[in-house]
Amino acid sequence: MVLKFTKQIVFLFMTVFGTLGNISVSVNYMISWWGSTEKKPIHLILIHLAFTNIIILFAKGLPNTMVAFGLRNFLDDIGCKILIYLERVSRGVSICTSSLLTVVQAIIISPRASGWRRLRPQSAWHILPFFSFFWILNALISVNLIHSITSINLNISQLKNGYSYCHFMLESQKTKWIILPLMVLRDAVFQGAMGGASGYMVLLLHKHHQHVLYLQNSKLLYRTPPELRAAQSVLLLMLCFVFFYWTDCAFSLLLSLSLGNNSETIIVREFLVLGYAIFSPLVLIHRDGLLAECWHAHWKKLRNCLSHLSV
Repeated sequence: MVLKFTKQIVFLFMTVFGTLGNISVSVNYMISWWGSTEKKPIHLILIHLAFTNIIILFAKGLPNTMVAFGLRNFLDDIGCKILIYLERVSRGVSICTSSLLTVVQAIIISPRASGWRRLRPQSAWHILPFFSFFWILNALISVNLIHSITSINLNISQLKNGYSYCHFMLESQKTKWIILPLMVLRDAVFQGAMGGASGYMVLLLHKHHQHVLYLQNSKLLYRTPPELRAAQSVLLLMLCFVFFYWTDCAFSLLLSLSLGNNSETIIVREFLVLGYAIFSPLVLIHRDGLLAECWHAHWKKLRNCLSHLSV
């Protein structure tokens, strides 16, 4: 009884809290996007990441919350296929978008004499083709789910354990050997790029820190450029991603090797799947002071408008 109540509270809190956080981030960056003359590529990438996280929370967190509250058989066969397929594609797009965010931020803060500076996006609209490529790539990689996912209303004896509201049917070995290497290759390429860009940013931030210490010893005033502050936020975001991704992999391996399904382990694993989508907006809000800065600016504009109307 206590475990059931805990599941209800945890899944409800994760879904609502994560969705509101990502909506806040996306809305505020949209306002900043349309309200400024300079369209920053990073803002567009963060909007896309928040949008992807919202899809993950609706496709994964909402059904888990409904199951925790005792609702079952709420999806038919087509509903299961759409929901699980959308969740898997969105998780892949989240990996790709996070990698793109790290690489673009590393290019932005690279020195002017560096060759990487030439790759800097001249316009935020140059980022849009990458988004299309990410969705198409992950849609093709996950296409096998259309055939292997089915509703729990069907013959359970033909299914293997999967989601608590949908089931995976047994796949052929040929399909596994095609899809699995593609997923591993995708993760290796994009996480490799993410790791290389993160290491490069750490090196640049270390050099900047040494420069700041020199100026402080010389009693000269120096302010950290906004690009470097943004790089620090991106690095925190990537640490968040790495923690949840690899911990999820470890728990998935533990579940696959265990003979029985431990309820506590399954709950922890479900939390890890949603962890990045939940905590990534918190990193941005806390690190950048996003909400406070944005609402302060809009309150100031509103106050000026009201003062003009009163006159």
